[in-house]
Amino acid sequence: MAATSRTPSVSAPGAQPRPGLRERKKLRTRIAIRRATYRLIAEQGYDATTIEQIAEAAEVSPSTVFRYFATKEDIVLTDEYDPVMEAGLRNRPADEPPLDSMRFIMTEALTAFLASDEEELRQRTRLMVEVPAVRARMTETLSDTAKVLAQALADRSGRSPADLEIRVFVAAVLGALREATLYWGEHGQEGDLIALIHQALDRLEGGLAL
Repeated sequence: MAATSRTPSVSAPGAQPRPGLRERKKLRTRIAIRRATYRLIAEQGYDATTIEQIAEAAEVSPSTVFRYFATKEDIVLTDEYDPVMEAGLRNRPADEPPLDSMRFIMTEALTAFLASDEEELRQRTRLMVEVPAVRARMTETLSDTAKVLAQALADRSGRSPADLEIRVFVAAVLGALREATLYWGEHGQEGDLIALIHQALDRLEGGLAL
């Protein structure tokens, strides 16, 4: 969903255990690469920023950058929130309406992001709006998030994650998240992003009537 410069914490029962030393080192490397990328982009622009420059700024080799991120767009967009949202979704009451569950986990994740890395979120949103390659890659990465959340919903309901209704539901919710975020970015990032997301989800809940 969103990049973060720290490991998101999940304290609810059933949350994923604290990662081991090796995983924490990998996370620190990913964070260092991401921070270097955002810093360089802020200084000289997206197109002018190269993988070689990012590697030098993060004090790693270019091959290390590629080992963690397939493309420059992935550096901007990849984050640690998918497993957090999955754990949160699995921890919601089994009889809770799926849209309420999705609303809750998305709000929780975004609130944590805004509290820890608001400027990074704003910069990433600007890139999503201004750079076609980032926006296109965002759509692809959301499909990965959709698979994770569809599996959690399927397990909860006893259905297949390939079930058409589950796929359409998850795609619609994530689409609402994407469009609310882009709308926020296109309008100068003014107003409350979380309120915009609630507004988009309310429209889904109301049956998309215009």
